[in-house]
Parts: sequence; C-alpha cells; structure tokens
Amino acid sequence: MSETDGRIVDRQTFSRARTELGAGFVRILSYFREDGTKSVAAIEQAMRRLDAAALILPAHTLKGESLQFGAEPLGALAEQIEQGARRCVEARQTPEELLGAVVRLRPLFDQTLAIFDRETNPLVDRRPTFGRKAAVQPSFDRA
Repeated sequence: MSETDGRIVDRQTFSRARTELGAGFVRILSYFREDGTKSVAAIEQAMRRLDAAALILPAHTLKGESLQFGAEPLGALAEQIEQGARRCVEARQTPEELLGAVVRLRPLFDQTLAIFDRETNPLVDRRPTFGRKAAVQPSFDRA
C-alpha cells in the first residue's frame, strides 16, 4: 500500500471489516459501491438545486458506510456536508458554503473505490519478487 492509500483508507479498519464480514465481505463492499455512487450523485444533484435538506440523507448514508470500511477522509467529508446541510436547514439558508466540499467528494470517492478494488482483486499478485521491486505494493490487509 502506498502512503497515499494509507491516508485514504485505514488499513486496520479495512482489515477488521474484511475479517468480521468474512465470506460476505465482497458482496457488502459491492453494496458500498452501489449505494455510494447513488449517494454521491444525489448530493451533487441536491447541490445543483441548492437544496440543503436533500443533502442530509445521502451524506449521512455515505458517511456511515465509508467509516465501516476505513475510508475515514471520505467519511469525514460526507459528515462535513451532512452537518453543514443541517445547519443550513435550521437557519433556512441555501448551502452555497458546501460547494467546495461537494466538489471534492466525487474524486475522493473514486480514489477510495480504486484502493478497494486493488485490495480485493484476486488477480493482483501481492508477493514481492526476489531481486526486484514488486510491481504492486503488498496488500495493506496483510501485516
């Protein structure tokens, strides 16, 4: 795992989820992909409409699911959007202040999915080769 990957996905949380979910891990991770894709799209659509109330539920959903798999920066960004949207609803304001966070959301979501894909792809060889650097960094779920 590269240093950048480690900043996007917490290896211990990801490994713990993998262990706890066992045989269902890949299936549940696929739900994260589906639900997360829908949540990100819903957040972007709500932002285009400047609808603070419509930001809350998809941001809350994305936050919880991200943290389950160790995607802490993604979870924190979703929480920032959720909490900001709640403040906007309470103050009866539009959520322009959240535009920067919403713009950063999709690229971070895509990076997170790419890391998950690398770590769960059975075709990726994670063993270092003798005398040469490995083509792929060792899996972060194997300490």
